[in-house]
Amino acid sequence: MTARILTIGNFFPSVTKDLSKTFTVVECPNRTDIDVLSEDQRSEISAIATFGWAPADLIKKFPNLKLISSFGVGYDGVDADYAASKEILVTHTPNVLNDDVANTTIVLILTTMRRIIAQDKYLREGRWVSEGNAPLTKSIRGKKVGIVGLGRIGEAIAEKLSVFKCETVYHSRNQKPDVPYTYYGSLLDMAHDCDVLVAITPGGPATDKLISREVMEALGPEGTLINVARGTVVDEAEMVKALQDGRLGAAGLDVFEDEPNVPEELFPMENVVLTPHVASATWETRQAMSDLVVGNLVSYFSTGKVETPVPECADIPGA
Repeated sequence: MTARILTIGNFFPSVTKDLSKTFTVVECPNRTDIDVLSEDQRSEISAIATFGWAPADLIKKFPNLKLISSFGVGYDGVDADYAASKEILVTHTPNVLNDDVANTTIVLILTTMRRIIAQDKYLREGRWVSEGNAPLTKSIRGKKVGIVGLGRIGEAIAEKLSVFKCETVYHSRNQKPDVPYTYYGSLLDMAHDCDVLVAITPGGPATDKLISREVMEALGPEGTLINVARGTVVDEAEMVKALQDGRLGAAGLDVFEDEPNVPEELFPMENVVLTPHVASATWETRQAMSDLVVGNLVSYFSTGKVETPVPECADIPGA
């Protein structure tokens, strides 16, 4: 019997096309479409392809589920611990997006520190003519940049920062002996010593509001906060207040706590750059991520092993 794969969300057409070569595909573009499936239909589902969403309540609806193939390197919306407890494999799409996310991070640092958006506005409003040269900004060269979470993407960011002669340091759960960057066991101490703080750590309960009021105040009125991790990693309400009060110098943000809703207080701030969660959003990278979603499914059902399991599933056969 051909395995049945449930896709949740609007994947690239290539995903359905490629999966259909090997499997029977059941498409649910909207999460509410899942409720229409009968109990018998659910029992026939062997695997799910999803955009980082598979809570325990969803997993329980599919008694014969063997694999959840998640699109994205982050999978905090997937209950991987529950899945692992039921010996259901969970995969994600790491590595293929490292370069674009790192590039976006560098763009956010440069755009925020050099006030590129504000400079563009200054010219378009005719202020260059009426007021003269725009205010001076800050250079990235030689700045001390602290990376919160030195995983694959964090290392890619650090490598690109070397072009600008930055001093890169990092804070993570564990020190990495094989990297040439100084480790800080205390995030607060690192923030105090840095000019720029980059959050690129996974989301979830363990990192909720990790970038706290105290951390932002340690970064200070001359410091720049960059968040390309998850919106929950930063205490968003405290960040807004710190920017309003001048206790935090600037921020470049690609992620937010309640997406797509963004605090409107941030909109008029010329020391803030906002992008709508687009760090990996290039055609090339999203295609590579889509291909890996398919690749994990094809590999599992043809060889019994997946390509990129999440750590929670490391002890499950097939990981």
